Amino acid sequence: MRFLTTLLLAASLWAGEKDSFFMKSVTVFPVSSPKLENTTLLVIDGKIADIGAKSAPKGVRVIDGKGLQVYPGIINSATNIGLSEISSIRETNDTGELGDFNPQLRAIIAINPETEHIPVIRANGISTVITLPGTSGGFGGGAAGIILGQAALIHLDGYTYEEMEINRTAAYQMRFPTMQSRAFDFDTFQTTRGSFADAKKRFDAQMKEIKLFFSEARNYMLAKDAKTPGLRVNLKYEAMIPLLTGKAPLMVIVGKEREIMAAIHFAEEEKVKLILADVREPNKAIEEIAKRKIPCILGPVTQLPADADMSYDFNFALPAQLYKAGVKFAFGSFQNQFARNIAFEAASASSYGLPYDEALRALTLNAAEIWGVGDKYGSIEKGKYADLLVTNGDPLEVKTEVRMLFIQGRTQNLESKQTKLYDKYRQRPN
Repeated sequence: MRFLTTLLLAASLWAGEKDSFFMKSVTVFPVSSPKLENTTLLVIDGKIADIGAKSAPKGVRVIDGKGLQVYPGIINSATNIGLSEISSIRETNDTGELGDFNPQLRAIIAINPETEHIPVIRANGISTVITLPGTSGGFGGGAAGIILGQAALIHLDGYTYEEMEINRTAAYQMRFPTMQSRAFDFDTFQTTRGSFADAKKRFDAQMKEIKLFFSEARNYMLAKDAKTPGLRVNLKYEAMIPLLTGKAPLMVIVGKEREIMAAIHFAEEEKVKLILADVREPNKAIEEIAKRKIPCILGPVTQLPADADMSYDFNFALPAQLYKAGVKFAFGSFQNQFARNIAFEAASASSYGLPYDEALRALTLNAAEIWGVGDKYGSIEKGKYADLLVTNGDPLEVKTEVRMLFIQGRTQNLESKQTKLYDKYRQRPN
């Protein structure tokens, strides 16, 4: 009996060693408060237990962080991590389904924990991502669709998707109809332009179809609540209940002012929480977004402006405009190829009017709050999970090295396919 007790105690201490540590002599950037220089950080069982403790508790490993800086782990708020490997090869993509309305599809259950993308972006300090069930374009993504499914908030650590899960229904992804009069003709490889009346007609027809689907889903929900005899289970309508009851938001992919305003009015009519995603040209809609306190997920600011007559710095300056208007926003890559560079997108925005602290906040605490986990993640505070990025400098600088990354207190391996190839060919004989 004594041997068994000793064995269980040893196993408990060994398990605790993996997510408990005491880091000394570091500069901590909590994000939610001013930086703390030459301080300590105590993590117990994956959570931040103390900041500024004088000594480590007995049995807790000590990490010397002299000269290092600690930040919250970075959050990329729009990716296809785990669902798409090579965008141009259809067989490696699980981001497109047949049909316009697929709210029952959950990105979480299709995630491949062994994707090569995870170690690559983790090595750049990203600990958490939103993975979307659909794409915002590109090859291999399948059908376009309208309601693409349920986006998942996941950690980049775990053997299974269950271990990676933070929230399997972080949002319902919706691609909002656009009033587009231009189209690309694949036969001639030229852009064709139709009439505004035709574009408006198509837009109205799609909106009518969407409203009908929401109406049918709401009627199904009411019938279920009333325990209507003979009601048959409908998986699509069943999946809509968390959205219709306000338990999950609607993440709408919408770029331009006209469509943004239409999405806002639609959300108000349907009484659903709204997150605007891949916002590109909000223009005067910024005032309405700010007034209604609608959060936004911005795409890469380094992408070229949509039109040739737009200012070269239009995308760079957009985050600063939203900040000045009082809009809460975060950054997303909306693809996997450059998902690792999300911090540098925020850095570019900080060179065009966005305060540095707000750029960092958009990558951490803003994102956590938008996705409803601000009480657990996004900043370095007592009681929150220890998702920590340890660097030798500013994480928004390209030259900065990521020295350590912790997810819920667990040390992450910073090796990736690229680093292994680098080491392999660096040792190649001449």
